[in-house]
Amino acid sequence: ITLYKDDQPESASVEPIAFPLIAGAGTMTSILSLRAEYEVQNIVVAIVVNIIFVYLVLKSSSRIERFLGKNGLNIIRKVFGVILLATAVMLFATNINQLILK
Repeated sequence: ITLYKDDQPESASVEPIAFPLIAGAGTMTSILSLRAEYEVQNIVVAIVVNIIFVYLVLKSSSRIERFLGKNGLNIIRKVFGVILLATAVMLFATNINQLILK
């Protein structure tokens, strides 16, 4: 099974990184899921820390790209894809468990 297939030419499109990362559907789902288990103050602190981290990564993305190279970026993309998949499975399993037990 292939999680990511990189067969498109590099000049085919421009993908905005910041918008889906900061305000995408996954972010909203995460906030709703976290609200079920944590207090609002904890979530706000986590969001602020995340915003600072995202800002620093986006600000230094050209340096990170030069350091890692094309192959390094592809490896990072695949690793984080697996992490995202694992998080989705965990959230799904937790919610199904709560539905069954209620």
